[in-house]
Amino acid sequence: MIINTGGRTDTVQYFTKWLLKRFKEGYVYSRNPLFPNKVTRYDLTPDNVDVVMFCSKNYEPILDELPNIINRFHTYFHYTITAYGKDIEPGVPSIAKSIETLKKLSAIVGKQRVAWRYDPVLLTDKYTVKVHMETFEYLAKELSPYVDRCIFSFVEMYKKLETNMPELIPLTEIDKETLTNGLGEIAKKNELYIQTCGTNGDYSKQGIHSSGCMTLKMVGKANEISFRDLKHKGMREGCHCMESRDIGAYDTCLNGCKYCYANKRPEKAFENFKLHDPDSPLFLGHIKETDVIMQGNQKSFLVTKHK
Repeated sequence: MIINTGGRTDTVQYFTKWLLKRFKEGYVYSRNPLFPNKVTRYDLTPDNVDVVMFCSKNYEPILDELPNIINRFHTYFHYTITAYGKDIEPGVPSIAKSIETLKKLSAIVGKQRVAWRYDPVLLTDKYTVKVHMETFEYLAKELSPYVDRCIFSFVEMYKKLETNMPELIPLTEIDKETLTNGLGEIAKKNELYIQTCGTNGDYSKQGIHSSGCMTLKMVGKANEISFRDLKHKGMREGCHCMESRDIGAYDTCLNGCKYCYANKRPEKAFENFKLHDPDSPLFLGHIKETDVIMQGNQKSFLVTKHK
C-alpha cells in the first residue's frame, strides 16, 4: 500500500515529532473523516508499506531525520513553492528560504525523488500572469537541477473561496492558454519535465505532460522498483494518481493558505492543534471507548520485494 503523509495537512512542517514517532513505533491510527468513530490501524513498516509519499511546503524540520526514513522505505517527495507571499500563504517560508531547503532535501534523497509543485496557479490584481511568468522562470532556473519534475495545477473554484479569497479573479480559457504557453516554454528552456495535476485538459502542444502526480511509473522509476499493472483510481475528477492512504487530518494545517481545500477556516486549524498529542498514535486526540478500531488492508502493489 501507499502511505500519504501530506494530503490533509502539512505533517512535515508542523507535526514532525508525531510523524517520526509513528515511524519509530511502526504503526499509526487514522480516524475516518466521514465516520469519526471508525479508526483504522496501519502498520508503518517496510514489509507493509510500498512507498511513503511526502508533501510539504517546508522540509526543514525533518531534514536531519530523513536518512533514517529513506534507508528503510521507498519514498517520494512533493515540495510546493509558489509565487505567493504572506498575504496568501502566511505560514510558508520565503521563496529564497524554500529554494535553499529544497536543495538540501534533494542532496539527501536524490533529485529523482523530488517533485517541485507550482500550484495552485491563481490570479489576483497582485499575482498576475506576468508575475507568474517572472517567478516561474526564476524558480525553474534555480530548481531544475535538483528536481525530477515540476507539477502545476489551476486553482479549483471551491465555494468557500468566495469567502476566503474574494480578491480571486476567475481564470479564463485565454488566461490558461497564455499561462500554459509560458510555463511550457520556460520548462523546455530549463530542460525541466513539466506536467499538470488534477485535470483532463490536454496541453501537450505546449510541451506539458498529462496529469498524475503519484503514478506507479513515476514512483517506481524514482525508487527502482516495479509495480503490478493496476488502475489508477485517483482522488477526484481529473486525478490520475494511484490509490493511497492519508494518515493526517483535515482542518489542522497551520500554513493558513487562503486557497486551501483541506481547512474550512484558519481558526479551526489552530483550535484543533490544541488536540494534537505528539505521543498519541492518533493525529488528533486519543482513542475513545466508543471507537471501533480496524486493521487496514495493506496489500502490496509491488512486483519485486522490498530492499
